[in-house]
Amino acid sequence: MTDTLNANAPTSWPARLWRILQVENPDDSWTRWLNSGLTVLILVNVAAVVLETVQTLADRYAAWFGTIEVASVAIFTVEYVARLWTCTYSPLYRHPWIGRLKFTLTPMALVDLLAILPFSAGFVTYDLRFLRALRLLRLARLAKLGRYSAAMQIMARALRRCREELVLTAGLMVVLILTSASLIYLAEHESQPDKFPDILAAMWWSVITLTTVGYGDVYPVTPLGKVFAGVVSLFGVGMVALPAGVLGASLLEEIRASRQQLDKRCPHCGQPLE
Repeated sequence: MTDTLNANAPTSWPARLWRILQVENPDDSWTRWLNSGLTVLILVNVAAVVLETVQTLADRYAAWFGTIEVASVAIFTVEYVARLWTCTYSPLYRHPWIGRLKFTLTPMALVDLLAILPFSAGFVTYDLRFLRALRLLRLARLAKLGRYSAAMQIMARALRRCREELVLTAGLMVVLILTSASLIYLAEHESQPDKFPDILAAMWWSVITLTTVGYGDVYPVTPLGKVFAGVVSLFGVGMVALPAGVLGASLLEEIRASRQQLDKRCPHCGQPLE
């Protein structure tokens, strides 16, 4: 549920800041600039965390990585404080103390805090900067910006349309995994007690075979087990393709329905045609 400003709240710059931070008006230029800038900063942080694991790059560009770290923590801290300060302009967090406490316990606020706390507090001895990658979840806000909003809405409707079929497919996959794991255990346990000691261990082979990955670390050696593995592999191709087909068909239906709705709107004002 999207937060909205309190109708009785004064029109002040803190209220406007909260509206910008919550992307309540995607057409606002400040909203676009702020969220685009934060998105770029998040991506730069993720890239820095990945590249810094390369020892040659870490040694050569240590100063650059340190600058990115300090600047990013400073900006993320300002953003977190701004959200905490202005959250009372939302009806969900209206109370000055209880409302802010509720806001700090929201999932995204906790992610924001974890992203800056290790650097700011100084009491954590190991590197937790990878937590900043979790801030990529905030990229979901970009679904409200520009043309991407329509695409995300179509995808969401497609998932809702075929959710029962997807649940059924997932259930069939679970049954097939359990069945194949049980049968391969019966066929291979005596020949490979170390690879197939029990059905639970055999489920690893079942999963990697049904998903057509086949790492090769566990494989059948008996004739019966090889024949059964071939059958399971064929079933796996179908089971992987089934949910993709269901989702693809649902997505095509939603795209077709959206285009039909657009055809019924005025090309100039966008209002429905009578």
